[in-house]
Amino acid sequence: MPLSRSLSMTSLTGVLPPWEEDELPVEDLLLFEVSWEVTNKVGGIYTVIQTKAKITVDEWGDNYYMMGPYFEHNFKTQVESCEPPNPAIRKAMDALIHNGCQVHFGRWLIEGSPYVILFDIGSAAWNLDRWKGDLWDTCNIGLPYHDREANDSLILGSLIAWFFKELTDHLGDKPNVISHFHEWQAGPGLILSRSRKIPMATVFTTHATLLGRYLCAGNTDFYNNLDKFNIDKEAGERQIYHRYCLERAAVHCAHVFTTVSQITAVEANHMLHRKPDVVTPNGLNVKKFSAMHEFQNLHSTNKSQIQEFIRGHFYGHLDFNLDKTLIFFIAGRYEFSNKGADIFLESLSRLNYLLRVHRNDVTVVVFFIMPAKTNNFNVESLKGQAVRKQLWDTAHAVKEKFGRKLYDALLKGQIPDLNNILDRDDFTIMKRAIYATQVVFHPEFLSSTSPLLPMDYEDFVRGCNLGVFPSYYEPWGYTPGECTVMGIPSVTTNLSGFGCFMEEHVSDPAAYGIYIVDRRFRSAEESCNQLTQFMFSFCQQSRRQRIIQRNRTERLSDLLDWRYLGRFYIHARHLALSRAFPDKFKMDPMAPLKTEGFRYPRPYSVPPSPSASIHSTPHHSDVEDEDDEPYDEDEEAERDRMNIKSPFVLNAVPEGKKQQPGESRN
Repeated sequence: MPLSRSLSMTSLTGVLPPWEEDELPVEDLLLFEVSWEVTNKVGGIYTVIQTKAKITVDEWGDNYYMMGPYFEHNFKTQVESCEPPNPAIRKAMDALIHNGCQVHFGRWLIEGSPYVILFDIGSAAWNLDRWKGDLWDTCNIGLPYHDREANDSLILGSLIAWFFKELTDHLGDKPNVISHFHEWQAGPGLILSRSRKIPMATVFTTHATLLGRYLCAGNTDFYNNLDKFNIDKEAGERQIYHRYCLERAAVHCAHVFTTVSQITAVEANHMLHRKPDVVTPNGLNVKKFSAMHEFQNLHSTNKSQIQEFIRGHFYGHLDFNLDKTLIFFIAGRYEFSNKGADIFLESLSRLNYLLRVHRNDVTVVVFFIMPAKTNNFNVESLKGQAVRKQLWDTAHAVKEKFGRKLYDALLKGQIPDLNNILDRDDFTIMKRAIYATQVVFHPEFLSSTSPLLPMDYEDFVRGCNLGVFPSYYEPWGYTPGECTVMGIPSVTTNLSGFGCFMEEHVSDPAAYGIYIVDRRFRSAEESCNQLTQFMFSFCQQSRRQRIIQRNRTERLSDLLDWRYLGRFYIHARHLALSRAFPDKFKMDPMAPLKTEGFRYPRPYSVPPSPSASIHSTPHHSDVEDEDDEPYDEDEEAERDRMNIKSPFVLNAVPEGKKQQPGESRN
């Protein structure tokens, strides 16, 4: 069957290094990717597998399949049912179906249209007790009856292991199978497959360790005590010991263990007692605009829509100039400390003080986009937006009446008396609109169908000036990544996978609009001051400097494109094959990954970073600097391409800082 590969980087800006690793004979292989979030959106893993599907299908064609749980509503709305192209897969499915277990096949209706194999957990639930016994006999892991999620994971894993046994029996020696499992919910399938000696190469990826997330949510000084935790005791006290055992067993059963960032690799080494073989960063499907000004125009358009919401939200208190207003936001799960909402609020208080002391006329409006439990819209908030619309309609009605009177007067050759052009009724209508209500409210979610702020998340992000994500626990961090590909500067930390990745790949992240708060080697007070300074300095930039910076931020999007980051997954698969089938696939286990050693250089021309743009006296954000040297985006980009630095050391500890437990120097 025809297979295509689209991993050439020539379509990008020409900056990124070429892929040099030997290509796998994909026509002689089958690749399966297993996750609880295939066609089932629960968290960030859904974004990973959904966005990665296109480049994987381009590489593997009809030899790539995703596997997960079947949910009727998801299948009807997201999947197009069809027959498997491979007869062996059809036979494996039939073996389960003939034994009373329902299996569904189709194409997932996302970019790339990958094949999906979905297992109906409910149809196989009658086997649960027997499969619990199999798990106990295999690895002495027992699951409590009340943990529905763990029990469902075991049913899914048992079905998947059964499927792989039937499949490999039908396939024989060729083609060979690679199976990639994501997170602990997919772990039982890997554990059972390996214990039954099913001939296939296995990869396991943890996107965040179970215990790490629990410990950080409890305000533990996590990173300074990694080597001090009694892991079994901590898991037992949180009643997740059985889940932890599933996760740890999967990690140690896999031929290749990967995680999404270097900071999570250090964590996994302590929590799960295995050092990851490969770090597989999370990417996005980056769609470049044909002209640089296009994404800038989108910023302006969406910012205007946000400003309309602000007019309604602060109606009665709108004593600031929206043309000199900057829009910041934070987004993510409602985990107050893990996501850094605590340090962000404190820093905003300090920023407010600095802006007042320096008599800066810039106003900052901040949005917290953190979905939480709600019963309905706040009546007052709906009323506020209705008042804003009423004011708009009233202004237009009066404008039309004013225009007609002005037009009639001019036709008569008269200059109208402006004192009489509006009558008492007009003033009455305007006063009624002005005194209608007052509003103080903040929206809790974003949707294009919302009556409050009818914008999708992507459009909202494009309209903001700065995203602020000072997370304490963030194995990767898609929110600053999404800002980057949309050309919006952001604040992240060196405890997030994204922040660590940018420190490794960009010589001066701040110059490109990626501000990295040090939450690993500094105290909370010092980190808070650093975040405050970043935001205050950002407020000092001129409008022109912000435009230049957005151009530079958007240029980093190539680094986050799956066409670049997908190579780490290729490396992991190749390594797994060499360990599972050493006679067929050769790979030097000590050879370094050939993607290391690349960095974006410090940009040329006008420095937009806050440290270089603070004026001795505050100035308006819209004032242009007459003395700025000429700036040519295309010329600067070409200089950057020619100015790639020499290979660098990954995971280097900053000068004067103590190396943390479990941290390695490459």
